[in-house]
Amino acid sequence: MGTPVQEAARSVDVLDRKVLLDARNVTMQFGGLKAVSDVSLQVHTGEIFGLIGPNGAGKTTFFNCLTGLYKPTSGSVLFDGAELPPKPRLAVRAGMARTFQNIRLFHNMTALENVMVGMYCRTKTNAIDAVFRLPRHRQEEAASTKRAQELLEFVGLSKAADTLSRNLPYGDQRRLEIARALATDPKLLLLDEPTAGMNPQETRQAEELIFRIRDLGLAVLVIEHDMRFIFNLCDRVACLVRGSVLVEGPGDVVQNDPRVIEAYIGSPQTAPDAPADPPQAAAPPAGETTAEQGEDPADA
Repeated sequence: MGTPVQEAARSVDVLDRKVLLDARNVTMQFGGLKAVSDVSLQVHTGEIFGLIGPNGAGKTTFFNCLTGLYKPTSGSVLFDGAELPPKPRLAVRAGMARTFQNIRLFHNMTALENVMVGMYCRTKTNAIDAVFRLPRHRQEEAASTKRAQELLEFVGLSKAADTLSRNLPYGDQRRLEIARALATDPKLLLLDEPTAGMNPQETRQAEELIFRIRDLGLAVLVIEHDMRFIFNLCDRVACLVRGSVLVEGPGDVVQNDPRVIEAYIGSPQTAPDAPADPPQAAAPPAGETTAEQGEDPADA
């Protein structure tokens, strides 16, 4: 992570950059459950920003609000200086791409075809061009194929171009999903638990890949539960607890904040007559949950 002086210098450098994503007082409520509560944060160009928090903190719900899958109950999302309508296709066209907590590939397509699908938002070919294979369609298809091959090579999957995505190892499927997101030509890449289920070697490869993506000039917003991974990776980190931002700042500040430690492991047992075995956890109130699952409102 570097010395405190280096970290401070890096933080100042980040804050001097242009604000790319500006989420203002975003709130998402499902009935009586407030999954995200008045969350504001900014991501700058060329920055890697981490979002952490215990299971059920509302991280994926917040991602869904940013990318248009959910329309926030209140608040706004500005991207590159303009307010972003709550529609996924418009978010993608504006320059925002994401991966999902649960891998979502087209399993009966090859790796190359999966990446080419990501380029659809940038092509101009229509149905007539495709049916009659008019020159514009042939030109765009050739360009898309070449670009998809370049992206597969970038993520380390050049030899798997003709392999069905369902036959790829788990770690390769994660990288393929990132390649497909990059195919949309984004300015900001949102990664929802990109190392979930990976072994240590795959996690290191994912870290190196994200640094290379940042070096291309992209900003990255990443959700992750692997603390060593997130604090080695990110310029700044925000901790979300019960739908609200608990603390935000450089990684070394956040990881040593007592409130963050308490949010993950709880406060110390101080009662002198505490039982040897901890009591059974009480059932959560109706409408609350402790696990994030994809895009279900229960991931709050």
